[in-house]
Amino acid sequence: ANDFIAKPIDLTEIKVRIRSLLKMKKAQDDLKRHQKELEKIVQRRTLALRASMRDVVTAQRQLQEAHMETIYRLVVAAEFKDAGTASHIKRMSLFSAMLATLMNLSSGEVDMILHASPLHDIGKIGTPEEILLKPGRLNQLEWNLVQQHPVMGSQILVNSNSTLLQTGEIIAISHHEKWDGTGYPFGLKKEEIPLSGRICAIADVFDALTSVRPYKQAYSNDKTLGIMDKGSGSHFDPQLFALFTDNMHQVKDIQKQYVTTA
Repeated sequence: ANDFIAKPIDLTEIKVRIRSLLKMKKAQDDLKRHQKELEKIVQRRTLALRASMRDVVTAQRQLQEAHMETIYRLVVAAEFKDAGTASHIKRMSLFSAMLATLMNLSSGEVDMILHASPLHDIGKIGTPEEILLKPGRLNQLEWNLVQQHPVMGSQILVNSNSTLLQTGEIIAISHHEKWDGTGYPFGLKKEEIPLSGRICAIADVFDALTSVRPYKQAYSNDKTLGIMDKGSGSHFDPQLFALFTDNMHQVKDIQKQYVTTA
């Protein structure tokens, strides 16, 4: 009951009260109907928003994939004369990511090193072909030209707004620096060398030694580790090299997954 009418009944009063209650009922019905319409509008707009968000995510993913493919093709262009380039890039970047993970870097930092490390030798695009493919020992002039590729790589990647390319620039300019300060181009030593450069130095040298090059055959893992062990503490960060050698099972898994084909 919404109201009470006392007897004796006054017809005028009852008409007024009924009219008032009917208006109230109509207002309540209109409110419920409006609420249902709003719920339908919200539902439609929510579905539309979700669809738009999916489109945005898809577009961002496609843009990222295009970005990564462009970088990959740029790297291949720099080393396209090497039949094993694609496999080398994959192995070297995965070795680098492995070391970054073992150093307890964040997932974002690991991912950045994974995708930026293939840019380490991008500067070789400016190194003459006859030097890159020379089967014998380089003379001093040729070696001086080779040593310019970190600077060239940095110049190619400098002033980018992309965090990925900024990391690639750091790796390109620092991956030939040595722990004892005898590396190039700046002679940095120990922690002066960016961590990403120290990581990539180990990954790059290991894969280079275990791969065929115009001037050498591929060395076994054991022979390669023996050679690199002599450079631990001089060429390589000793902590990083120890992590690398202690996790050779992961290294071998990567090698099996990406075998160089002629």
